[in-house]
Amino acid sequence: MYSLTEVYKIGRGPSSSHSMGPEYATNDFLKRYPSAFRYEVTLYGSLAMTGKGHLTDFAIMSVFKNRKAEVKFDPDKQDLPHPNTMTFMAYSEGGEKVGEVTYLSIGGGNVTVLGETRTEESAYPFGNFSEWKGYCHDQKIPLYESVYRFEPTIREYLEKVWMTMQEAVRRGVAAEGVLPGKLHVMRKAKRLSLPIAGELDEEKERRMIASYAFAAAEENAGGGTIVTAPTCGACGVLPALLVYFKERNNFSDEKIINALAVAGMIGSVIKTNASVSGAEAGCQAEIGTATSMAAAAVATLFNSNSEEVEYAAEIALEHQLGLTCDPVEGYVQIPCIERNAVAAMRALDSARVARLLCGTRRISFDLIVQTMYETGIDIN
Repeated sequence: MYSLTEVYKIGRGPSSSHSMGPEYATNDFLKRYPSAFRYEVTLYGSLAMTGKGHLTDFAIMSVFKNRKAEVKFDPDKQDLPHPNTMTFMAYSEGGEKVGEVTYLSIGGGNVTVLGETRTEESAYPFGNFSEWKGYCHDQKIPLYESVYRFEPTIREYLEKVWMTMQEAVRRGVAAEGVLPGKLHVMRKAKRLSLPIAGELDEEKERRMIASYAFAAAEENAGGGTIVTAPTCGACGVLPALLVYFKERNNFSDEKIINALAVAGMIGSVIKTNASVSGAEAGCQAEIGTATSMAAAAVATLFNSNSEEVEYAAEIALEHQLGLTCDPVEGYVQIPCIERNAVAAMRALDSARVARLLCGTRRISFDLIVQTMYETGIDIN
């Protein structure tokens, strides 16, 4: 299973697969061919179809800077190795091609090179939730404790993740105006944060969670610094709940970090056994995973046992199955921002239902992960 540093990446929006990934690929290609006279990048599949709205060309050109470079869009090429495929070429001054590399942006800001084996050592000795839960049961430790055993330095990184999440929410709630792009979408987080006379406590809870989810998602859409959880497009779900419950219940940062550790492992299970890429498996892979991570985090905050955490994560993902990736004009704005808010509330409901009905569950989290991926393969 992946290190939590592969699930939580700190960077600029609006898309982990369409801006973070291509930015990484460009840096890698320049390291391979630093002295070329001219560069050419061709985007295929989803990168070509929605790249303009996701600022893919901008992310690439921001790395090339003053070098001679061109980005081309080819949405018609078929039989791609991955929906997010891009080919980089380097040329000499005489026009001779001196280098070519095809990259696959596989989601969550991660990139692989076609034809090269990705040498990434597993951070954990288990490959799914069942094995992870079994280990913790045998060792008589909570789920989060296993994370610190196998990644001894991860706590410091999670503290940075938590700080970045809080800052994104604070900036987003304070910001006003229109998001960049031709859709002219108004920022709504601040409006949602304003109190309503006579509202019930439950109504206030949902309004504030929605405000915080909008805040982080709007920061992402505006190109601000956020944390993938597990992607840029789903970055508002988890922090919305963590920030809200820290304020409401005065939870310690240590307790929040433990919840982040468990949520990160849920993301790692899905990333290892399925996908978190919207282009590959639909929005169920992004928002669905984020909902599952957030439900597990809430369950952990309220001291649920491993069975309740699994049930919460399973319910959350189960009820996002079939959710397609449908960004209007390619922007991570409509319906993406609203989906973060709706998913945050669904995650909370999932954790509460799991606590009430634990013991009645008949299917495993691992089965839902497998089902999500099979559903994603069937989505065009």
